[in-house]
Amino acid sequence: MDSIEPILSIRGLDAFYGGSRIIQNASLSIRPGEKVALLGRNGAGKSTLMKSLLNAGPRVVGDIHFDGKDISALATDARSRMGLVLVPEDRRIYSNITVAENIELGRHAARAGAAVSSDEVYDLFPLLAPLRQRAGYQLSGGQQQIVAVARGLMGAPRLLLLDEPVEGLAPVVVDEMVQHIARICETRELALLIAEQNLSFARRCTDRVVLIDSGRIVFDETWEVFDANPELKERHLAV
Repeated sequence: MDSIEPILSIRGLDAFYGGSRIIQNASLSIRPGEKVALLGRNGAGKSTLMKSLLNAGPRVVGDIHFDGKDISALATDARSRMGLVLVPEDRRIYSNITVAENIELGRHAARAGAAVSSDEVYDLFPLLAPLRQRAGYQLSGGQQQIVAVARGLMGAPRLLLLDEPVEGLAPVVVDEMVQHIARICETRELALLIAEQNLSFARRCTDRVVLIDSGRIVFDETWEVFDANPELKERHLAV
């Protein structure tokens, strides 16, 4: 595994909103096919780190390499077309258009000739097939989240970033999301970075843990190492 070049590599990354430094000297690498959980309390910097990777809000200083290329100066759309796709925490489903139209929007972020077909999306998310013509405002929170993930998949990501994908969802919907994510990873062979507070969900979807606390990455190891150090949960995750 160590001989495989990372799909994403960041080094010495700082991210700012105005004069406030939210992310401090962060370094992280993710290899092709890896599934990584980014855990931390509310306000720890999870969403800011995700947005920094896409150039989607904060001012960023530091090195960001994707697929071996320096993308630090690239605009958000250019990064997306390289296969770096973010599903944001607030879903951003358009309420006045249909499920099918919301999902189709993801095609515009796809690499040239790499967009996922509509048929494949509905095969991967069978719950959405009967909802194709339903308007966004007619969906439950869980349905909206599944649409958001399906729209992200339409962009043919090589690394899919999911920001709090199960926040506020019922346990049965969380279980469905675990199944969807497992199916996506198996079918598309993509890498995954999930920012979460739901420890159980993150554990079921990933095999590596990164802890962020007050904007600093303080732990980066397997779940086994995390479980062997119970003080980490108390120190960095407990409210």
